[in-house]
Amino acid sequence: MKSKKILKYLKNPGLFFRVLFNKIFYSPMSAIIPDGTWLKYNYRLRTGGKLDLRNPKTFNEKLQWLKLYDRDPDYSSLVDKYEVRKYIAETIGEEFLIPLYGVWDSFDEIPFDALPDQFVLKCTHDSASVVICQDKNSLDMAGVRKYFIKKLAQNYYWPGREWVYKNIKPRIIAEKLMVDESGVELKDYKIFCFNGEPKIIEVIFDRHIKNPKINLYSTKWEYQPFMAEYPTAPEIIIQRPQSLALMLGLAKKISSGKNFLRIDFYLIEDKLYFGELTFYPTSGYIRFDPPKWNRTFGDWVSLPISGK
Repeated sequence: MKSKKILKYLKNPGLFFRVLFNKIFYSPMSAIIPDGTWLKYNYRLRTGGKLDLRNPKTFNEKLQWLKLYDRDPDYSSLVDKYEVRKYIAETIGEEFLIPLYGVWDSFDEIPFDALPDQFVLKCTHDSASVVICQDKNSLDMAGVRKYFIKKLAQNYYWPGREWVYKNIKPRIIAEKLMVDESGVELKDYKIFCFNGEPKIIEVIFDRHIKNPKINLYSTKWEYQPFMAEYPTAPEIIIQRPQSLALMLGLAKKISSGKNFLRIDFYLIEDKLYFGELTFYPTSGYIRFDPPKWNRTFGDWVSLPISGK
């Protein structure tokens, strides 16, 4: 096995350095570099541009600013996928929560015999660490165990210096497997709220069955012809949700008092379910096309002061 890895790295030296960089990237070894310095370096590496923290103008720049200077200690519980359930229940009602089967500190604690045949496993302390189980009897238990052991050992704070994740206790939750009218996946309705006001709705689809696509809409459900990270599919008509007004009202309530917050919902047979909260989408490195939308989004974020 080791010889195969060595041969692979010899054939592709760039792969070796990417693996090495990622190990450092996700490690406390990077703590020797202050957050501000790390963000400036990473911003240039990811975007090719210079990060202006004194007078940020674009959306991506302002998200980096918020990482450094908007540090309300309550934010960490809002991105913890278990703890946030309490906030949502208190703020808009527990009827919007996806049914929960349990929460555990390690993979080996999960009582799989007690779980239904279908479920979803998620890490509570990071983003996108998800395993969808369609059939418990065919689940690759060894592979899933290895996956979660690795994910639980990572601190999501280090790569993007998203401080809200730094002190979250790593755990695993199991939720009910939910699907929409497609029968195979859930479309994500992601509402971008700026200073408590919904402005843009991002709908992600084909995430689990094809290449992910994102269509963007105004709050009046007008298609917006730009790309934010993933390709758009304007030929795909996504119907205006009947519960759009409710969705926007809930997002406004949840985001009240926040400089920026993205609220994710799922829609199943016109019933809304809460997904998660995000303070820094794509860690503040969203690729906009055309680029002017980066500035448009940035203009919607009113920072407490112009910069530091």
